[in-house]
Amino acid sequence: MRLLDDIHCLYLDFDSFFAAVEQQLHKNLRGRPIGIIPFAGVGNRCIIACSKEAKACGVKSVMSTIEAKAICPDIIFTPQSPDMYRRAHNALICEIESVLPIAAIKSIDELCCDLDKQQRQIPLAIAQDIKRNIHDNIGPYITCSIGFAANRQLAKIACKMDKPNGITIWHPDNMPEALYRCSFDDIPGIGKNMMLRLQKANIHTVQQLYNINPKHMRKLWRNVTGERLWYALHGYDIKAPESGRMMIGHSRVLPPEHRPLRDAKTVCRFLLIKAARRLRREHFYAGGLHLYLSLRERRWSRSRTLPIVHDDQAILAGFEHLWRELQSETNPYDLAFKVSITLFELSPAFERQLDFLHGDDRERIKWEKINTAVDTLNAKYGKTVAGMGVMPTQNLQHVGGKIAFTRIPAAQDF
Repeated sequence: MRLLDDIHCLYLDFDSFFAAVEQQLHKNLRGRPIGIIPFAGVGNRCIIACSKEAKACGVKSVMSTIEAKAICPDIIFTPQSPDMYRRAHNALICEIESVLPIAAIKSIDELCCDLDKQQRQIPLAIAQDIKRNIHDNIGPYITCSIGFAANRQLAKIACKMDKPNGITIWHPDNMPEALYRCSFDDIPGIGKNMMLRLQKANIHTVQQLYNINPKHMRKLWRNVTGERLWYALHGYDIKAPESGRMMIGHSRVLPPEHRPLRDAKTVCRFLLIKAARRLRREHFYAGGLHLYLSLRERRWSRSRTLPIVHDDQAILAGFEHLWRELQSETNPYDLAFKVSITLFELSPAFERQLDFLHGDDRERIKWEKINTAVDTLNAKYGKTVAGMGVMPTQNLQHVGGKIAFTRIPAAQDF
């Protein structure tokens, strides 16, 4: 680990990405405050993303539609278009890579690039080239903020300093004074609970945090993450270790016509099939299933062990068991407003180990072959052309492929 004496990283964050894509696509939304909602029609309780214009009025993501309307009476609510966000992401990646290679795609609206020796001399020109490419070849309503710094952590913080559509360059010669102007909110890894812990330790500013020693940071965070953050803030060449896949899941806010439990079950079942398809695509098996429902009067959740599987039939059998438990504990006339399914205890396909007394039976091997055939068809055509059971379509056009902040949906998810 070495202390860096030059800018080595570019971090890019698209401004209000989902809303910007909608504005680029629809002329009537340009320059106006808009909020992205889960589905068309009535029954939406919250917005899941908003435009720059809406943010300027005080609207925030995950705010109720009623509160957003009170703050910004002119706000326009528009349903999400996840398939278009995926296509926009892919087009934007191509434009950026025509300027310099991308080192890592962090999410659908964030990425970072490593700079070579020559590129470190012209950061402003590189940022302007990227912005020009996006403006000329994609459109002027999708903008990005770009930060340059010694490492990825600092570049990500710098990226936030001049949003929207800004460029911030933090050269090591200008540090740490530039960092001192930040607040704890600007530093990834410092949430509300961590802020309270820092306040109890009499640390109230980023400058005070910067000036403590790495072991003290480790003690405050109660793990090695704090020490890694100390070295990152001080400009060392440090990268977070790659995290392994821990779970795969889908959730859905339900429109009114799908809130009765019978209809909610159909949605859960289909979300589970989508999750199982991702499980196979990423070469994992699952050892557990979790089901969650936000009901009218309470929340219900339960988990069940699975026998290290990835075929639809075996996973759906576990789901049916959980649903029977739900029915035995719930008023049949209750309503579900949100459902979520999660496959957990994942293990790579090449490491699969079964219970000594519970081997693969012939029936499950048959279903795995059927799933392989279905997955091959969907991969060939780049969309869902075959599946198990009936797909719910009414007002659920993007079920299983909804807006995604932490991953880029595959074409087969739609």
